[in-house]
This record gives sequence, C-alpha cells and structure tokens, in this order.
Amino acid sequence: MKNRSLTITAELEVPADGGNGTVIAQGGRFGGWSLYVKDGVPAYGYNFLGLERSTIAGSNKLAPGKSTVVFRFDYDGGGTAKGGRGTLLVNGEKVGEGRIDRTQAGIFSADETADVGIDLGTPVIEAIGAEADSRFTGRIPKLTVEVR
Repeated sequence: MKNRSLTITAELEVPADGGNGTVIAQGGRFGGWSLYVKDGVPAYGYNFLGLERSTIAGSNKLAPGKSTVVFRFDYDGGGTAKGGRGTLLVNGEKVGEGRIDRTQAGIFSADETADVGIDLGTPVIEAIGAEADSRFTGRIPKLTVEVR
C-alpha cells in the first residue's frame, strides 16, 4: 500500500471509556502506518523511516457502542514517495484532516508485519506501544482496506 491512494474502513464496537489501542498497523519503529484509538480518540499515524511522523487525529472521543471509522488517503501521484492528504471520518462525519508530506517508496521493514487489533514487533506509534500494550480494547467486527 505504497504510492497509492487508499481507504481504510473499520467497524468498531467501542467500550464505555472510548477504547484504546491499534485498529490496524503495518510496519514498525522505522517506518509504517497505523489507524488507532488513543484515550478514546481515533487517529491515523504515518511514520516516515522513524525520522518524521505525521498524525491526523479526531476532535472528540468515540461514543460507546458501534462506530464506523474511515481514514482516506489521497496520494499526490506523480511518482514514488510523494505525499498526500488524509481525512478521518467517524460515522460519516469528518473529524480530522491533514497532510502527510512524504511516504516511503519501498518496504517498511524486512521483519515487521501488518496486524489487526494489535501491533506486533516494534511499535509504529510509540504512544500506543507494541505487543500486548497495543491490543485494541474494543471489538473490530469488520475491517476493509481499499487501494484506489
């Protein structure tokens, strides 16, 4: 999922506290991305080679119960490793947007993985952590990633 536009759609069941943890992550400390919830607030983070981090966060905590969180990345195009615009939506309402200035052209890591509901290996988002610390505290009944 590099050098392309994409849409991530996560149907979540949010606990009373708004939830915490990784929804989906690819890569690790030295490059990757993650859709996650921190202290009840949904966010998307992009880690460029461990040197530059971009975060697009929601403006409010998720309400308990069912929520659909969507992150849409519109790639600038025109070659590899370009940037793009990210938009975060909750239940169809825009809650955050921002720019990711550049993206990695090649692999994120030779030994990191793509994970749902947890971030195994080194953390993409240091504030969420990795392994058991990063486990999403709600439920993820359905998750789709559409490359456009």
